Amino acid sequence: MHVWRAVCEHYIVSGVVVCWCAVWLYILTTRRACTSKARLDGKTVIITGSNSGIGKATALDLASRGARVIMACRNVDRALQVRKHIADKTRNNNIIVKSIDLSDMLSVRQFAEDINRTEPRLDVLIHNAGVLIPEKLTTDQGLNTIFATNHFGPFLFTHLLMGLLKRTGKSRIIFVSSSAHSIGKLDLSNPNPKKDASTSRLLFSWNMYCSSKLACVLCARELARRLEGSGVTANCLHPGYVYTSILCNPCPNTVAEHVFTFLFPLIMTKRQGAQTTIHLAVSEELERVSGKYFSNCMEKTPGNVTGDVELAGKYWRLCEAIVGLNSTFPQHSEC
Repeated sequence: MHVWRAVCEHYIVSGVVVCWCAVWLYILTTRRACTSKARLDGKTVIITGSNSGIGKATALDLASRGARVIMACRNVDRALQVRKHIADKTRNNNIIVKSIDLSDMLSVRQFAEDINRTEPRLDVLIHNAGVLIPEKLTTDQGLNTIFATNHFGPFLFTHLLMGLLKRTGKSRIIFVSSSAHSIGKLDLSNPNPKKDASTSRLLFSWNMYCSSKLACVLCARELARRLEGSGVTANCLHPGYVYTSILCNPCPNTVAEHVFTFLFPLIMTKRQGAQTTIHLAVSEELERVSGKYFSNCMEKTPGNVTGDVELAGKYWRLCEAIVGLNSTFPQHSEC
């Protein structure tokens, strides 16, 4: 009896290992990277959250192509260290660090005012920064912290820089979303969600993260619709599963380590996770592509309600009210 049990356990474990190795091999052989060799000399790029993770890898790549890179970060001290690293590695000193807190709409307005005053052009705007935090769920301005950082801040930021983007011509707006958007939910009666007593802080944070990423995809596609004919494109993407602070922040270190160990074949390096963002920023064939969702450097079909134009329009107007805009963005027929 014990012998048969040992034999069964052996074959089960072996089977799991073989299957997991097959999955790993499949992922490694189908993982794509940006193949464009395009240079960005003379072009200006803003990347939010570029002092770590995918944002840092994106900044490094675009700086190596000759771009003027503006690192828009909340942690300026960390960003300055990263700026030195990138400048040393790429020999591109045209890298600027500026402070912004995307959860603070006043900070967003001040940053945009500074950019509009000092920068003559803006070729690529990359909304990379994102949070998944259970600690502080509401900002001092009464906004849901996760929604404010992941969606409301970028939404306002894009509006305030739209004039500069249009004047530059052929500019690109890129939203780093997540496949988690497919399980997010948007309640038009409660567009700035507050935690209810029946939900744990961790579960609430996860729900807000998924929903904010859904908001990101929905509004990116609505933005593309409104920009049609302007020469400015807007696309969004899923970067893949990357072991960054977003993955491990909500969990105790031991939990994060166990999850990482189990999912290791699925996890990308930060450089790998940046490839789709880079692809959208530089690839020549995407110059006129807008309103699409990408993953693994390929166009994909987003999930959930992202194709609902009526919902997108209603939610767009709610977001305008939340961030203090007065429907100043041109409608589709006015572009």
